[in-house]
Amino acid sequence: MARLTVPATGHAGGSVFYGMRTSDEAEFRDFATARMAGWRRTAYLLGRDWDLAEDLVATVLGKLYRQWSRRAGIASLDAYVNTMLVRALLDERRRPWRREHPADLDAERAGPDRPATPEEGTVDRLTLDAYLGQLGARRRAVLVLRFYCDLSVEETAEALGISVGTAKSQTARGLETLRALVPVRES
Repeated sequence: MARLTVPATGHAGGSVFYGMRTSDEAEFRDFATARMAGWRRTAYLLGRDWDLAEDLVATVLGKLYRQWSRRAGIASLDAYVNTMLVRALLDERRRPWRREHPADLDAERAGPDRPATPEEGTVDRLTLDAYLGQLGARRRAVLVLRFYCDLSVEETAEALGISVGTAKSQTARGLETLRALVPVRES
């Protein structure tokens, strides 16, 4: 996992970039460090690619760092970051080079997961990842935001730039598709 780095502090106790105070910088570092693994997993669930997930988190960290002085006006920083992740993914998908799909993907990128850590490596997660991969991008994003990030329907709709009704219907259809994919377990 990548280490969190922010610009070095400059003279007079402030950061060289963006005029951030040392105390704000420490608060930013603590906030981001505590949530980094979760952001990375969320980005992976949205984009289904670990390299892309790391790029998205790095992009969001830079943007969040620049906006850190405005955090008091943000109702929920966690929801704000989830929105930033979704928008970063959408921006990345719009880039022309992302439309190219090489025929020979290496095993690491094509696999459902990198080498598992004890907390991430369960069979259930791999199975869920496989099922999520069979959903369309919007339905997958709605389900990840609603149930993995625990956002409300309204927050999910706002993050994705869709109506509340669309968020509800995409949630229902996504869950219906997942239920159809999951084999019934006999007790």
